[in-house]
Amino acid sequence: MAVGAAAILAVGHTEDVMAAGTRFPDTPAFDVTASGGPLLSVHRALLDQYRRLGQMSPPSVLLPVVAEQTCALRALASRTGSRPGRELLALAARFAEYTGWLSQEAGDENGALRWTAHAVDLAEASGDQDLASYALVRRALITYYRGEPDDTVALAEGARSDRLPPRIRGLAAQREAQGHALAGDHDACMRSLDRARTLLAKDPGPAPGTPVLGTTHLIDPVPMITGWSLVDLGRPQAASDILDRECARLPPDAWRTQVRYGVRRALAHALAGEIDHACRLTEQLLPLAVNVSSATVSADLRRLSRTLSRHPRNRSYLNVAPRLTAVLVPAP
Repeated sequence: MAVGAAAILAVGHTEDVMAAGTRFPDTPAFDVTASGGPLLSVHRALLDQYRRLGQMSPPSVLLPVVAEQTCALRALASRTGSRPGRELLALAARFAEYTGWLSQEAGDENGALRWTAHAVDLAEASGDQDLASYALVRRALITYYRGEPDDTVALAEGARSDRLPPRIRGLAAQREAQGHALAGDHDACMRSLDRARTLLAKDPGPAPGTPVLGTTHLIDPVPMITGWSLVDLGRPQAASDILDRECARLPPDAWRTQVRYGVRRALAHALAGEIDHACRLTEQLLPLAVNVSSATVSADLRRLSRTLSRHPRNRSYLNVAPRLTAVLVPAP
């Protein structure tokens, strides 16, 4: 943690550090080979804690801290040419990938793409070729929220190679399903979900001490993504049945995940004509939505707001509308 704090104090502009070499100026070189194991363990634990904080905090608060931690790890790795150095660099790649996700959550798509590309560069320098394929899954999430189904499917299909771990291929199949759902192709969506289910069932889990790629808060992601996709496919009643069940399984401290899928659940009920119930769900979620301040969740909140506004005389809608509007249009 002291290393992370020192990095924050020492580096003023994260993008300048990304553009520069892998060593901070005016910092004496030292050999971390002997302490590489403990350093790696501490920084892995830090990434786990940052991911937990990311479930409860606005991304703009956490983003600069995680970005500078990425740079600190890269600097440490540059001082070690041995295996610990490569492991530190691989972990820096994972920090960079998480920084890209936080950037997207903060509404900075360009920043998300830059950090994701930087993560790939760091991973390849460490000898990890798989993160480049997972980066396609991350980029496909950006195109999904842009409403670009063809690009979403094409990017996800880029991570189909049999040489990739089952988890990456399974996550790619899920994203491909979301792209097909956005295009209205039910059969292709279900085939992709079936493939995702098969692949994720083969996932042996990460190696000891290695961070998990993708979500860590869904017990079984395929049913949740099935419910999510059914909304885009225009089958809200079937979607709400699944999302009701899966949202009840979410950890209580995973606020961002609760809001993400909870808003989609409320949208499913609203599209199914269950306006009172959708409004009750929305009212419960709004405090969490304020706390996590997610640009991607806001996309579904806006869609939910438009759906509910079609019932301007509904008492439940009239009660929740001012607070929903306040969340979507925060005070300057």
